[in-house]
Amino acid sequence: MIVVYGIDSQLNPIRTKLSDVIHQCLCSVLGMPDGKKAQRFVPLERENFLYPEGRSEAYTVIEINMMEGRKPETQKQLIKTLFREIESKVSITPIDIEITIKEQAKYQWGFRGMTGDEANDLTYKVNV
Repeated sequence: MIVVYGIDSQLNPIRTKLSDVIHQCLCSVLGMPDGKKAQRFVPLERENFLYPEGRSEAYTVIEINMMEGRKPETQKQLIKTLFREIESKVSITPIDIEITIKEQAKYQWGFRGMTGDEANDLTYKVNV
């Protein structure tokens, strides 16, 4: 699951395009299926979104929650691909993008009435 935070006046107008770019990166780098888009956008009022000095109001935080298993090289490739594609297609410079990947054990995920370690019908690979 992806959670994206930003200032509402900046995030709302680009939400659809940013969503598509993020998902395209997940598909190309992680091999996620096209129909496996799980994203949440959290637009915040300016006074509720504090960000580091030297950033603009375009500052955007992207949290990527995933089951453990992706190699460090794959995760780094995903981060670098996101920086490049978001800058190219959404015009947010890398200085205004923060990306964190949060990995959890498969048994800590629950979906479709089971835990991730019980799922044997995933249409994508976790260990890439």
